[in-house]
Amino acid sequence: MPAATGTPASAGANVSTRGAVLRGLSGRCPNCGEGRMFRKFLKVADHCPACGEALHHHRADDFPAYVVIVLVGHIMVPLVLFVETQFAPSYAVHLMLWPASVLALALGLLQPVKGAIVGLQWALGMHGFEQAKMQRVLLASDRIRPSS
Repeated sequence: MPAATGTPASAGANVSTRGAVLRGLSGRCPNCGEGRMFRKFLKVADHCPACGEALHHHRADDFPAYVVIVLVGHIMVPLVLFVETQFAPSYAVHLMLWPASVLALALGLLQPVKGAIVGLQWALGMHGFEQAKMQRVLLASDRIRPSS
């Protein structure tokens, strides 16, 4: 698919793995950093609307949910233990605090984590992103090679 705006399709030739993950974390295309990665809350767009990069290859599957579970658990368990040992609130207070906190944190982390995982897959050339990575490597090597 050709570029939809003035951003060249080769914009990602110099993007580091870290840069691609950070772009995904912010919900942006790992290639150009401009187009939105998601067309719905957790549905990745087939192509970047800005540069045309194919994003439908991703295979994040359940991994973002597992990562979010681990993150939420590592944040909430110490917090619950601290509140319980320092303040010993009633069960009603626990019932009001923790389910809402867990739900808000999980929903807040799910899209950024999925974006980061798709960005990582894109940067490493995993699954269907192999061809795009090979093109980026070739473009980068052409820029480095001295002209004769």
